[in-house]
Amino acid sequence: MGSDWENLTNQWLQWDRNSMTSQAVSAMKSNNNIEELEKLMLKRIQFGTAGLRARMGPGFSQMNDLIIIQTTQGVATVIKQEFSVEDISRGVLIGFDKRHNSERFAKIASAVLLLAGIPVSVFEQYAPTPYVAYGVRKFEHIAGIMITASHNPKEDNGYKLYWSNGAQIISPIDRLIQEAIENNLEPRSIGDKLFEDPWNYDEVLTHYKEEGQLKAVDDKYSLSYNSDLPLLKMPLYTTPSEVRITYTAMHGVGHKFVLQAFDQMSLPKLTPVVEQCDPDPEFPTVKYPNPEEGKESLSLSIQTANSCGSSVILANDPDADRLAVAEKLPSGKWKVLSGNELGTLIGWWILENHKQKILNDDSVPKMSDCFMLSSTVSSRILSTMAQAEGFNFEETLTGFKWMGNSSDKLMKEGKTVLFAFEEAIGYMCGSTVLDKDGISAAVVVSQLVHYLYSTNSTLLKQLNEIFAKYGPHASHNSYYFCSDAEKIAKIFERIRTFEQDAENDVDKYPKFLNGIPLSSFRDLTCGIDSAQPGLKPILPTSKSSQMITFYLINGIVLTIRTSGTEPKIKFYSELVGKAKQFPSSDDALMFLKMHMRNIINFLLEPAKNGLKPAAGLQ
Repeated sequence: MGSDWENLTNQWLQWDRNSMTSQAVSAMKSNNNIEELEKLMLKRIQFGTAGLRARMGPGFSQMNDLIIIQTTQGVATVIKQEFSVEDISRGVLIGFDKRHNSERFAKIASAVLLLAGIPVSVFEQYAPTPYVAYGVRKFEHIAGIMITASHNPKEDNGYKLYWSNGAQIISPIDRLIQEAIENNLEPRSIGDKLFEDPWNYDEVLTHYKEEGQLKAVDDKYSLSYNSDLPLLKMPLYTTPSEVRITYTAMHGVGHKFVLQAFDQMSLPKLTPVVEQCDPDPEFPTVKYPNPEEGKESLSLSIQTANSCGSSVILANDPDADRLAVAEKLPSGKWKVLSGNELGTLIGWWILENHKQKILNDDSVPKMSDCFMLSSTVSSRILSTMAQAEGFNFEETLTGFKWMGNSSDKLMKEGKTVLFAFEEAIGYMCGSTVLDKDGISAAVVVSQLVHYLYSTNSTLLKQLNEIFAKYGPHASHNSYYFCSDAEKIAKIFERIRTFEQDAENDVDKYPKFLNGIPLSSFRDLTCGIDSAQPGLKPILPTSKSSQMITFYLINGIVLTIRTSGTEPKIKFYSELVGKAKQFPSSDDALMFLKMHMRNIINFLLEPAKNGLKPAAGLQ
């Protein structure tokens, strides 16, 4: 009987029919490359926070043809368990970006579903991720699959799943799918005919297209999406200003779709970053195709903006579900707005326009029936605004899957969802798309920019006015790279057992951070919230990821958590102060950073050696 790696390698070679990946595994086996085969075979990629996302290559730990087949067989199994035959006839919508293998993976997933008796509608060409979320809900599909790795490096790809409400899947569906994948690992061969084999996906697709079970999605989703954009027309925006705006698609799919959206809304034309307009899976002009990285990823956009006289830059990530914004300062330097800063501005803008709509139309939902949402690692500015303005605020766990499903629940209760955001430059403007949407966000921000510049204001000036009204909300977020799961576990175990002599688990957590007393703490991994009756958190808990939040008596809130998609320990901190306490937001930020530097060192010691800090934590 062979070892685990050997058994799994043989199983892979038995099932895999992709010549490139099977030959690569055969070569490793022939060369007795046990270390690499253990890495590729022993730890199977798990269906988690964003479905699947990993490096492309052979083995059960990476993205490849066999993984797509196994995953989709699991998805098909759960669909047939959860939906009636009549519901299943509404089919699954499948989209893909322009990364390497994205269209291939989309075809394979389509073939597997069709062979399982589930109709499919698949985009003929690349599409933005928000179009799949939109299309599932708008056209009442039972599910949606998007093949994308979003802003990850060019070597990666992913598999994102939406359920019938147009939101990303949450528990228990994700757990059921993972179980179904593990119970359906062998690629199914339905019969003797050539097309009845999931590996021969071109044959399968041709056959089922003729049968009418496979439908090609052309421009109707674009036309429908654009026809719904006027719901985001802001009454305070009346005429364009003189300001010029530069736009980059970051070598992704966004360019033509953003241009279509701006035409639909009669917004002034954008100045494109020509070198980054067309989709290119190599991402040749950026080290990381992630606008969240700031000036490094926006360097070409800044060059273009400077040369054409633009004052504002809009940037989508490669699948166009995120939006970054930068503004030129009077000094000539550029400020890249943080996700929290842009969320603050969009939230204020949507709020002010909804107030205007209420004044003009009695049928518009009142503030008491309106909601805004943000995640627990994002700024609490929407909560502060809600208390002052009379609308409702809801906090969710990290990730738009939670905000999307919470929004769906609120809408079913007759409530109106105005806005949701997460600090990782994700924005959901309105409720047409129950996920982050960088295209509609670009439309909303463009209206805001023209409104402000026509009144001799700027994004930064307006941000300061918001903080002057509601109090400063200073944020400081960063991370450490750490691929050592054992080290991460030790860091969090030390935090949870800091006071080792305490009699119960709750009293073992630190009482002070940097000499500042805690008012409370919340551990969503272990299910403890010291501020709640019975110590039970309001938000859902999960042992599959690490997440602890500390509330300090001086107004600082700090969350430390592991990333669901990257080898990082992340820190999110915010200081909510009063205008009299801090003359400016910069003063509040300096105060926060001063404490955070010491607090982070305290929490990571003695395991800090070997961790690689991000910028700002050195």
